[in-house]
Amino acid sequence: MSILVVAADDGVMPQTVEAINHAKAAGVEIIVAINKIDKPSANIERVKQELSEYELIPEDWGGSTVFAPVSAHTGEGIDNLLEMILLTAEVCELKANPNRKARGLVIEAELDKGKGPVATILVQKGTLHVGDFIAAGACSGKVRAMIDDKGRKVKEAGPSTPVEILGLSDVPNAGEILVVTDNDKEAKNFAATFISENKNRLLEETKAKMSLDDLFSQIQAGNLKELPLIVKADVQGSVEAVKQSLVRLSNEEVVVKVIHGGVGAINESDVTLASASNAIIIGFNVRPDATAKSIAEQEGVDLRLYRVIYQAIEDVEAAMKGMLDPVYEEKILGHGEVRQIFKASSVGNIAGSYVLDGVFQRNCKVRITRDGEQIF
Repeated sequence: MSILVVAADDGVMPQTVEAINHAKAAGVEIIVAINKIDKPSANIERVKQELSEYELIPEDWGGSTVFAPVSAHTGEGIDNLLEMILLTAEVCELKANPNRKARGLVIEAELDKGKGPVATILVQKGTLHVGDFIAAGACSGKVRAMIDDKGRKVKEAGPSTPVEILGLSDVPNAGEILVVTDNDKEAKNFAATFISENKNRLLEETKAKMSLDDLFSQIQAGNLKELPLIVKADVQGSVEAVKQSLVRLSNEEVVVKVIHGGVGAINESDVTLASASNAIIIGFNVRPDATAKSIAEQEGVDLRLYRVIYQAIEDVEAAMKGMLDPVYEEKILGHGEVRQIFKASSVGNIAGSYVLDGVFQRNCKVRITRDGEQIF
């Protein structure tokens, strides 16, 4: 489940569209929180109208998306938003078992001078207790203390509870999974295994990233039913033109799906979305910024740049048909005529030739034709 916060006075912004595409790519339920309703310029109906263009239809308009007007400043509507979250969770049957070993997600972490490694954890399953042996990525340890979102020390934390924990051996990375183990030895083994397997896992993930070069083989192997693409262009008209042209390439074996389209340079958010959804980025008359380019190389995201729309379409179509081969350009250095054949026991036949034009260079490739037919 995701909460999409939209300002009632600003309406849908480019980052709003990116957030919608992220949520849709992840396949999670979206609840819309329309914030700043206390402002005189707030226009809730305009926000609903703009979001309906992205298939988020309010329930009072006959749709299925929950909209909750709120004001973070005055607190108005917050209780209703919380009720809608609980109701949606119940309808979607989003449940967790508190009576098991805890499992959670590292939201952020830092090295505090006085406390040592401090990690903010969102408990997703089970209940985390002070004294539990834990492991998170390459780190392990024992929960020495827990602090809730109100700054109070707590002894335990159940599902959907964010807490700061102390006791890890090092600072874990955000996004790593925290697990509870039976003892300290098991926690250390978990961390050691993570370290030894992490490089291989990252290499495999990088190899598994989608690219146009291996698209046909994945289709033939039955590993691909949908080709996710992200389209960025210099103007909105070009975005729509590229999107429509690419979607038309869908066939019985693979469906082309544009999960995000936007105007402007390819940025970090685009690459992050592509990495998360295994998508290919198509750029038309735009380039990636330095950060996006660096992350794309690290994550193995296939990034294609074009200045002619037909080249983008032809490349994707050719890849889907297994025709995207390397392009070799032949450069002719010169012509010659074979005048005499000499035989040498050490090297074989030697062609005594007369250079007609150009130059002959050592180690160059040659073709020999006779009466217009290539014989060597």
